[in-house]
Amino acid sequence: MSEMNAQTVPYVRESMVPQAEPPVTERGAVKWMRENLFSSWFNAILTIIGLAFVAWVLMHIVPWLWNSIWFAGSLTACREIRDATWGAGAPSACFAVITDRWQQLLLGFYPSELYWRPITALVLFGVAVAPVLFTRVSRQLLWFSAVYPVAMVWLLWGGTIWPYLLVIAGFALGVPAYRIGAKAVSPLLGVVAAIAVPILFWVFVLPPLSGALSSALPIGLEAVPSRAMGGFMLSFIIGVSGIALSLPLGILLALGRQSHLIFIHAVSVAFIELMRGVPLIVWLFTASLLLNYFLPPGTTFDLTLRVVIMVTFFASAYMAEVIRGGLAALPRGQYEAADSLGLDYWKAMRLIILPQALKISIPGIVNTFIGLFKDTTLVVFIGLLDPIGLSNAIRATTDWNGIYWELFIFIGALFFICCFAMSRYSMYLEQKLRTDHR
Repeated sequence: MSEMNAQTVPYVRESMVPQAEPPVTERGAVKWMRENLFSSWFNAILTIIGLAFVAWVLMHIVPWLWNSIWFAGSLTACREIRDATWGAGAPSACFAVITDRWQQLLLGFYPSELYWRPITALVLFGVAVAPVLFTRVSRQLLWFSAVYPVAMVWLLWGGTIWPYLLVIAGFALGVPAYRIGAKAVSPLLGVVAAIAVPILFWVFVLPPLSGALSSALPIGLEAVPSRAMGGFMLSFIIGVSGIALSLPLGILLALGRQSHLIFIHAVSVAFIELMRGVPLIVWLFTASLLLNYFLPPGTTFDLTLRVVIMVTFFASAYMAEVIRGGLAALPRGQYEAADSLGLDYWKAMRLIILPQALKISIPGIVNTFIGLFKDTTLVVFIGLLDPIGLSNAIRATTDWNGIYWELFIFIGALFFICCFAMSRYSMYLEQKLRTDHR
């Protein structure tokens, strides 16, 4: 009986077994490779082919980059240095073209003695965007952010300071015009007055007044023509201007497309569909060639300004559709909540609807910004010397005729840095504005 009881008593462990590591195939890099690279025979074949291709590319690129030559006066001198150092025919990158022409690639034909002006404009740009992008920066700097665009134009193009001060005065007149119109009739009339008053001031008052002030007190900087603008500076000017102007214009177009006023709705739809339905290169040719036919004889309209306007219109049409998607994604209850609080249309949009719609639209907005910045290279087709146009001019010289990859790698790296920075800021902003439970 005791033997039977001994066999039926359950086993009770009195000490824990030491913890053992999982099998090698179930942990670390081996597990990741089994699950992602060699999960099936087909994936294994694709992995082997991919690794072979990467190895083949690296076998050609690494020696080419390792044997880089950074200081030489021409492509011929690069080849002579290569032959003397690594032997004839050895793979070698001639980045000496970058050290020889980097000023031209960055600043175009801007006078070298005035390089301090675009550098100062770039530094001040960082100061101007800081309060817009980061909440920790003092809000008092927003006044400088508002004035900076005019200051940047004056720094880069120069001339007497009075026209630029009068442009700022025109914007200043728009503020009381909005307040008077909004208080007397409606916010819509205030917006119309805020736009019309500065335009009338610039058209009828600015030219004679700036001429008189410039003659009496010729204060300013040395003028630099637009044809001297080029390189990455030109792409930066067009891209940043288009980005800064297309967002507010896109918001207005998106609201206009959803408006119940037939005229505003029709104009907004026609503008958006027309701009989106035609390639950007066609609009650039329109700005370059056809626009002069519609202007009065003798009118001088700077080509860079025409390009900025066309790029802004084109980007704003895409921006309007992105923001309209954000507006459509909001529940109807948000609009009803704004109505229940007694808010008018503009307050509801400013305080409730647009903040939520813009937060939803952040990925699409930044994607449009990145595409716009890269599309600035299309200005090469209308004769403006952006980085691509300058690379063609550099390669056409006898010193650097025959060089290709080094220039394009440098240009691509510059665009990648700017676009990657915008992408990372977009991710930071999305994370910061998240309001769901984490």
